[in-house]
Amino acid sequence: MSATSLVSKVPEAKCKDEKCPFHGHLKVRGKIIEGVVSSDKMQRTVVVTADHLLLRTKYMRLEKRTGRYHAHSPECVGAKVGDRVRIAECRPLSKTVSFVVIEKMEAR
Repeated sequence: MSATSLVSKVPEAKCKDEKCPFHGHLKVRGKIIEGVVSSDKMQRTVVVTADHLLLRTKYMRLEKRTGRYHAHSPECVGAKVGDRVRIAECRPLSKTVSFVVIEKMEAR
């Protein structure tokens, strides 16, 4: 499954990043998560915060949980703090990075 089949449009900007799913050789697979970029202080890496609900069966209540994911941000996407993005799972790119930003849904 390629990144072009996951998004409606390929970014117009070109990049020479080999870890880019559009212009490089990176294949995406598995989970697709939507969230908000909470940090972009690392080089070409962002921290995405995503909320999800967890059912507590004993009490039959929903519990809100927050997950933080480190994701590679290619130059052609250019995600910044506050942007709503879609990330996709890929092979491990470093010790903590196993996701890549495939689409910037809306800017801040």
